[in-house]
Amino acid sequence: MTAGFTGFPVAALDFYDDLEVDNTRSYWEKHKAVYAESVKAPMTALTAALEPEFGPAKVFRPFRDVRFAKDKTPYKTHQGAFVRVGEATGWYVEVSPRGVRTGAGFYEASSPRLHAIRAAIDHDLTGPELEGILDGLRSDGWEVGGERLKTTPRGYGADHPRIELLRHRSMTVGRSLGFDPVIHTPELADIVREHWRALRPFVEWVATNAEPRAER
Repeated sequence: MTAGFTGFPVAALDFYDDLEVDNTRSYWEKHKAVYAESVKAPMTALTAALEPEFGPAKVFRPFRDVRFAKDKTPYKTHQGAFVRVGEATGWYVEVSPRGVRTGAGFYEASSPRLHAIRAAIDHDLTGPELEGILDGLRSDGWEVGGERLKTTPRGYGADHPRIELLRHRSMTVGRSLGFDPVIHTPELADIVREHWRALRPFVEWVATNAEPRAER
C-alpha cells in the first residue's frame, strides 16, 4: 500500500464515459473540477508513488492537438502518464472509460534509431534476447503491439527468422486491468509497480539498442 495514492474513484471513469458522448468545451467547463479531483490528482499521486524507483513521470495534458487532425474534438478521452527512459521510450499508465491500462515500449523512432533497433533484432545475440523477453511476457498475459509495416523492411528477407519483429515501426507491451475493483484502491500503485518491473528487461533492451552503433 502506498501513502498519498488512494486509487481512481468511479467518478473518473464516469467522467470519461460522458466525455466520449459530449466532447465539447461546454461539458468540460461544467466538469473540469471533476477532472482535477478525480482524474488528474490521483494520477499525479500515483506517479509520485512510483517516482522513487522509476523516475519522474509526465502527466499528459488533457487537450488534443487538432491542428492537423480530421477529428476536431478538443479533449482526450483518457488520461495517460509516461516515464521517459530514452527518446520516445519508457513506461506508461492510463485511465479511461475502459478502466486502467499499463505498458511500456517505444511509440516512435527516428530513422537512425529505427535502423539501430532493426540491426539489434537482426543480430544473433540481441535479436534472440528480445524474442525471449517478448515470449516470456506473452506467456504471462501481456500483449505486444505497435505500428508495423505490411511489407518487408528494406534490406531484410521475408524469410528472416524474426521478420515479424523487424516490421515494427513502434513497439509496445501492455495489459488492461479493466474495471477490476483494485483500480479504486491504494493497492493499484503496487500493481503498476509490479507491472513496470516485469517490463524492465524490455524497456532496457530498447533503451540500450535504440542508439545508433556509432554513438555507443
